[in-house]
Amino acid sequence: MSEYTEKFDATGLNCPLPILRSKKVLTSMNSGEVLYVIATDSGSVKDFDAFCKQTGHELLESSEAEGKYHYYIKKV
Repeated sequence: MSEYTEKFDATGLNCPLPILRSKKVLTSMNSGEVLYVIATDSGSVKDFDAFCKQTGHELLESSEAEGKYHYYIKKV
């Protein structure tokens, strides 16, 4: 996936900062827009999955490559 509205680089941040800061970015976005997040915290996989289930945002894609985790989250 390559199309997104906002990008947030959470590289080097540990739990819970990737989620908290992504939540802050999502707050400023409009419904239907997509946030692309890059993280290095392996715990972020479960965190983003749970976050999206709790908030209703749609986790469009979640992948890992070369120690970095990539998330595409569509704001509801």
